[in-house]
Amino acid sequence: MKNIILFILTTIAFTACSDDYTDLAPVSERNEANFYTNVEDFTFGINASYRGLQSKEVYGRSYWTMFEMRSDNTDQGPDQTGLANQFTVINTFTEDALNEQVDAAWKGSYRVISNCNAILDRIDAVEMEDTLKNRIIGEALFLRSLMYYHLAIAYGNIPLQLDVFIPGEKLTQVSPTAVYTQIITDLVKAEGNLIQDYDVLNVGRATKGAAATLLAKVYLTVGQKSEAEMVLRRIVSTYNYRLLPDYTSLWGHMNENNDESIFEVQFISGGIGQGSSFTNDFSPNAFLQNGQGFGRNRPTDGMIGAYEVNDTRFDISVGTSYINENNETITANYIKKYSGNPPVENDSDINFVVFRYADVLLMLAESLGESTESYGFINQVRNRAGLADIDAASSGTFLEKLLHERRVELAFENHRWADIKRLNVAKEKVNTAESFVPESAVKELFYIPQREMDINSNFTQNN
Repeated sequence: MKNIILFILTTIAFTACSDDYTDLAPVSERNEANFYTNVEDFTFGINASYRGLQSKEVYGRSYWTMFEMRSDNTDQGPDQTGLANQFTVINTFTEDALNEQVDAAWKGSYRVISNCNAILDRIDAVEMEDTLKNRIIGEALFLRSLMYYHLAIAYGNIPLQLDVFIPGEKLTQVSPTAVYTQIITDLVKAEGNLIQDYDVLNVGRATKGAAATLLAKVYLTVGQKSEAEMVLRRIVSTYNYRLLPDYTSLWGHMNENNDESIFEVQFISGGIGQGSSFTNDFSPNAFLQNGQGFGRNRPTDGMIGAYEVNDTRFDISVGTSYINENNETITANYIKKYSGNPPVENDSDINFVVFRYADVLLMLAESLGESTESYGFINQVRNRAGLADIDAASSGTFLEKLLHERRVELAFENHRWADIKRLNVAKEKVNTAESFVPESAVKELFYIPQREMDINSNFTQNN
């Protein structure tokens, strides 16, 4: 399947580097390029938007830094000086508005948004087959919504740019509520426009299920649980996803785009700039034959301790020791879920799974609240991991049990920071995992990048 996708992504690589349309500046200084005059332009354009997800400014690096390392799941690891300090300060809540990762996530997310806005602005003026036009519109709305969801979680009040930026146009911040309201509108349309499944040549594109999953997540974020339940029940009953019997069969490049997968960022090795750096970033150095292992995004002791005895998710997700080049046993926590064998440094074939069906089941339980049915959805996930059922009589509150299950099931998949914010336990959880961070120091929003503040004097900085 990846060999088939390779041709498409190679085409994207050449197209996406074109100054004609993807060399778009951040939202504060974007320009309108002269492109999008025929069907092929729109096909290349939407492919370039997908390629933007691969960037180290988005899923390639900055997102896991801001949504896993920021949480109680992971920390920076042993290397905390020099260039690594940009990660350390995010973990310790001591970063400033000049932090490289915080700035990169803003730029990379708005770059994808800019591409999508150009597509949506111009597609009605070009004649093409209706099914293709609707699909491209749906894909653009989904990708724009995915970026805005992460921006709202990370930064709070942000510019909501829905049109092609005109140089000199004044940007204003809007509330997260306004952003989520727009996302809901866009995703309802996207789900209607998109198709349920693709042939092998188009695996990796957004589907109805992808749009619906993000829609449900946004409904939960704004507290509209009944609306989330309705969407999630539609996914369960209509879109043909399933839990794979074995958790280990979810991971590794041979298992990508499986029946549990709802949306993945596609990566491909081969020296064409499409590989991922997860294996190098997360692995201890002694693990790798090609390139350096940085041991970043290291699971905290609390993350390791969250796994119950006999949980089959443990061995495929994390490690606690390894043999180094001197044949010594080194005790250290590290992520195994994204292990691979890249031919060269930062060129792994490992995808990033954005949404999968287990998340849907756990969100459905959250939308229902404590009930026999909601425990049934949680227990589907637990039973797959070899664990016994839980119920109302089990230790802890319902939300504690739900959050625990989301933590171990979805570890290192960029859900944790949004989860503990949504359920109002971010300060408590971070302080418990890393006592050197007092609860008073836990900030729920990142700084708006200083460049944006300098350009937009009307922006209000997060405290």
